[in-house]
Amino acid sequence: MDRGTERDAPPGRGAGDGAPEHAAGGRVPLAVVVVDREGLVSHWSSGARRLFGAAKDEAIGRPAADLLPVSGALPDEPDTAPYGMYTAYDALGPDLESSLDGRLNFPAAGRARLALPGTDRSDVLWWAYPLVGPGSERLLVLAADADGLSRQDPDHPDGERIAPGFALHTDFPGAEQLARRLPEILPSMSVGESTRIVAQILELGYPVLEFSQNDRVPVTPDWGVPRRAERRARRERAARAAALGLPAPEPAAEDAEDLEYAAVRERLEFLNEVSGRIGTSLDLSRTITEVSRAVVPRFTDVAGTYLREQVVAGEGFADGVPDTTTLWHRVAVEHTDEPGRWDDVVPVGEAMPFPAHTPFFQCMTTGEPVLVPRISEQMGHAIASQFEKRDIRPLITNRSMLVVPLKARNVVLGFMILLRHPERPVFNDMDRVTGAELAARAGLVLDNARMYTFQENVAETLQDSMLPHIPARMAGCDIATRYLPGTLLGRIGGDWFDSVKLPGARTALVVGDVMGHGLNSAAMMGQLRTAVQTMAALDLPPAQLLRNLDDLAQRLGDTYLATCLYAVYDPIAGELTLANAGHIPPVLVRAEDGRSELLDLPTGAPIGVGGVPFESVRVPVAPGDRLVMCTDGLVEVRGEDIGVGLATLCESAAHPAASMDDACDTIIRALNTRGGRKDDVALLMARLAGIGPEDVAEWRIARDPAQVGRARAAVREQLHDWGLARLADVAALLAGELVTNALRHSHGRPVEVRLVRGDTLLCEVDDDDHELPTLRNAGPLDEFGRGLRLVSTLAREWGASRTRSGKSVWFELTLPRR
Repeated sequence: MDRGTERDAPPGRGAGDGAPEHAAGGRVPLAVVVVDREGLVSHWSSGARRLFGAAKDEAIGRPAADLLPVSGALPDEPDTAPYGMYTAYDALGPDLESSLDGRLNFPAAGRARLALPGTDRSDVLWWAYPLVGPGSERLLVLAADADGLSRQDPDHPDGERIAPGFALHTDFPGAEQLARRLPEILPSMSVGESTRIVAQILELGYPVLEFSQNDRVPVTPDWGVPRRAERRARRERAARAAALGLPAPEPAAEDAEDLEYAAVRERLEFLNEVSGRIGTSLDLSRTITEVSRAVVPRFTDVAGTYLREQVVAGEGFADGVPDTTTLWHRVAVEHTDEPGRWDDVVPVGEAMPFPAHTPFFQCMTTGEPVLVPRISEQMGHAIASQFEKRDIRPLITNRSMLVVPLKARNVVLGFMILLRHPERPVFNDMDRVTGAELAARAGLVLDNARMYTFQENVAETLQDSMLPHIPARMAGCDIATRYLPGTLLGRIGGDWFDSVKLPGARTALVVGDVMGHGLNSAAMMGQLRTAVQTMAALDLPPAQLLRNLDDLAQRLGDTYLATCLYAVYDPIAGELTLANAGHIPPVLVRAEDGRSELLDLPTGAPIGVGGVPFESVRVPVAPGDRLVMCTDGLVEVRGEDIGVGLATLCESAAHPAASMDDACDTIIRALNTRGGRKDDVALLMARLAGIGPEDVAEWRIARDPAQVGRARAAVREQLHDWGLARLADVAALLAGELVTNALRHSHGRPVEVRLVRGDTLLCEVDDDDHELPTLRNAGPLDEFGRGLRLVSTLAREWGASRTRSGKSVWFELTLPRR
C-alpha cells in the first residue's frame, strides 16, 4: 500500500512497473483501493492508477462504482470514456458491485473485463474484504491484471494458488491502524489466516499477488486464471484434432468442460485441505474448533457444530438412533458476520433437544445430509420456536442451509448446521456431496478424539481412585501433596503417596513408584499401597514393613519392581524413622536456618528383587522442619544426570513459601519446566510441627480394679488444667472403660494411659495383651461387651493396634471451638 507511489523496491522485489517477481513462488503488484461508507474512494494506489487509468487526485472522493469494473456497466466509446467503462466477465464469482453497494458482507472475489481508452480489453482479478469494524472505511479492494499474468509467463503455475499478499517497502496512510484493527474489522476468518495477514500488513507491505503451493486466504478465485493443466489439455485436444484432420473442439464446449473440471478439482482440493487441517491432535475441544474453522468462510458463512452430550463428556453411549429426548450440545459457532452477532442468541455450551419436525432431527435420525435451498419465513419461525426468549429468525431466514451428520461407524455423534448469506449462491447437490464427505472425515476425527478422551477419563478415574485423599492435618504435622500424570499415552502410572495414622500420635509417610506405565503398573501400585496401609496399621518398624512388602511382591510375580520410601514421624519424641527400598532420598529442610539436605539413607534394593536386607535410620527433627518426598519422575530427565535434578529439588525445597501448597508449587515450577519429562510424578511434603511436652500427660495404672476411679479423676483434672472442662466428663467415662478392659486382660504389667492435646484430644490405653478387642452387641443378660459400644458411640474415632509389648486402644474427641 502507498501514498500514491510505491517506494523503490530492492532488486528482485518488482517495483512499481508491474513486473512480476518470481521469488517465493511468484509475485506481481496489486492495485489497492479503500472505499468509505459513502461508497467513495478514500485510498487509490499507484497500482490502481496503472490498472484502471485514473490518477490519484482524480480518484479520491469519487464513487467507487465509477472507477472499478462492476457488472452491468457496458463499454462506452473508448475514445470518449473519461476513465474507461467496464463490462462484466462471465458470472464466475460475486459481482464487485454487490460488494461496493454493501450487499455482500463477506469476503468475495471475482473476475471482470475492462476497456481503457487506447488499450485492448483486459481481464482483472479482484478481491473485496468488507471492513465491518469502527472507522470510516467500509471495503478493502485488491485487483490484478489477469491477462498480464498469462502474457508474462504462460507456463507459470499461476492457477495453482492465487492469493493477495503483502511484501515490504510500501507506505499507506493509516496502514498501522488498519493492521491493528484487522482482526476486528475483517469478518471472522480463522485465527491462522488472520494472523498471517496482520503480520504482513504490519510490515507496511507492498501489495502483490502471491503464488503459493500451500497457503490460502479466505478468498481464492483459482478459476480467475486458466490452470496450467487446463491450458495444456486444451492444446493437446486441439493438436489431436489437427492431426486427424478434424475441426478443433468448440470453445464453448471446452470452456464448459474446463469449468466442470475446475469445479470438481476445486472440491477435491478443498476436501484434501480440510483433511489436513483437522485431526492434528486427539484433544476433543481442539478438534471441534478445527472442524468448524475449516469450512468458514470458504465453503459456508456460518458453521454451528452440535455433539451428543456423551461425546462432549467423553463417555460411551448406547447404540441406536437418537430421538427427541437426546440432548445436543452446541460446541462451536464460527461465522463471518460482525463479531458478537451470534454469541448472545446461540451461545456455545447450550444443550437442547430438537423436535421431530426440524431438518436437524431428520439429519440425525437418517444420518444423511439435509439441504434447504432457502429458509422460508415459515421454516424460520418453526426453527426459532425452539429458542426461548431469543429470536433467531433474522439470523437464518432467507439463508441457504445444509445440515450434515457427523458420524463414525454408523453412529451419529453430532451434526453441523451450515448457512450461507442470502447474497451467496445457494447450496446445491454438489455442495451436498461435498458436505457429506467433509462430515464423514470430520466424524472419524471426532470419534477418534472422543474415544481417546473416554480412555483418558477412564485412566484418570482409575488413577484418582487409587490415590488417597490425604487430610491436610495429621497429629503434629501438616501435609500437602501433588500428583502429575505422565506425558505418555494413557497418562496412568504406578507412582503413589500415602499417610497412615499410627498409635502414639505418630504418622507414617509413604512414597512409592512401580516401574513401568499402564494399567498393569497401576494395578500393582494399588496392591502395594493396600499392603503398606495394612502393615502400617500393625505398627511394623519401617525396615520390617519393607521386608514384608518385598516378600509380597515376589509372591505376586516377578514381572514388576517398585521403589518405596517409608518414614514414621513421632511428633512427641521429635524423631523420624526411615527405611528405603531403592528410592531417591528425601529432602529435609531445617526450620532453624532454612538449610536443606538430602538425607543419607541406606538405599536398599527395589521391592521385588528379594533377598536384600533393609535398614532403618533415625533422624532427630525440630518443630517447623519440612520433609519432602517425591518419585524420580520429578528430578530425572532423559540425557541429564539425576544429580542436577536432586540439587534443584534441594534448592527449591528451601525456598520460603507462605503455605504448604505454595511450597509444593514452587518445587513443581522449578523442576517441571525442564524439558524431557515423560514419567508421572508423586510429591509429598510434611511440615513437622511436633507436639510439646506441655500437651502430653501420662499415667501408669497398677493392676487393681480400684485404680479405674483414679484414672478417671486424673483425666478429668488434666482436662480442667488444659481448659477443656467441657470434654472432661465424656473423656473420663471413655478412659475408664478402656482402663477397665485393659486391667481385665493384662498379664501383670501396669496399664499405661496417655492424653495428647493436638488438633483433637487423643486418649491411648496400652497393656501387655496382644489380643485386639472387637466391637460386639451385648445381650440383656451379658455382663461384658458394652464398654466398646459406648466408646464407638461417643468418640469421634477409635481404634486398636498391636505393639511390640501388647496392644494399644485409643479414641479421639473433637476439641471445642474457642
